[in-house]
Amino acid sequence: MIRHSFLAALAVAGMLAALAPAEAAGSFTVSRPPSVLSTDQQLASYDASGSRSPGFFSFLAHPNRPVAGGMGYGGFQSRSINPAFLPRMVAYAGSQPAGTIVIDTKGRYLYLVLGGGKAKRYGVGVGRPGFQWAGVHTVTRKAEWPSWTPPEAMVVRERKKGHILPDTMKGGPGNPLGARALYLGSTDYRIHGSNEPWTIGQAVSSGCIRMRNEDVIDLYGRVGVGTRVVVM
Repeated sequence: MIRHSFLAALAVAGMLAALAPAEAAGSFTVSRPPSVLSTDQQLASYDASGSRSPGFFSFLAHPNRPVAGGMGYGGFQSRSINPAFLPRMVAYAGSQPAGTIVIDTKGRYLYLVLGGGKAKRYGVGVGRPGFQWAGVHTVTRKAEWPSWTPPEAMVVRERKKGHILPDTMKGGPGNPLGARALYLGSTDYRIHGSNEPWTIGQAVSSGCIRMRNEDVIDLYGRVGVGTRVVVM
């Protein structure tokens, strides 16, 4: 009995010791590294004094707290993607020819028409309320690990909120455009990757179509400049 009690006490002490560093370090000790916010969620924004906004650090400290414009299921940031939005081959009965990209913004899917009644379907994130759009464009440029320069309209919009966006951001894993980008016509819109894959299937962007990095890399390798893109 004494031996069992002693072993139990050691087990409890070990658990407390394991928890102590996390408690001392605060809520930054999460199970995965904090993710950088996307352009649509005030990425690396700064207040008028030149300091990073409290909201930016608040998200890093509490990655599962509600964030305006980026709610996951149940009103919280979700760290997993709904399996329904993972890529798969599907039947296609539409009128677009093979090689066309068709984006269903309501369904949150991008289809690459393959011909023969088939298409490859990918889940996407789309424009949030007020930033939806539809139209037909062509891919005018492709880029690997693209840099990001905030469009003037976004700069002005965020400045009114007290956030100052960077002039430009080099490409890389922390860049909100992700691993690849397909530029659409002469617009500011792109089909691009994301460092927030859990937002796929949601309406959270400023009009761009976002994909998981692995999915946009796959799509990037299948289409070229001049590809027709139909957004519905």
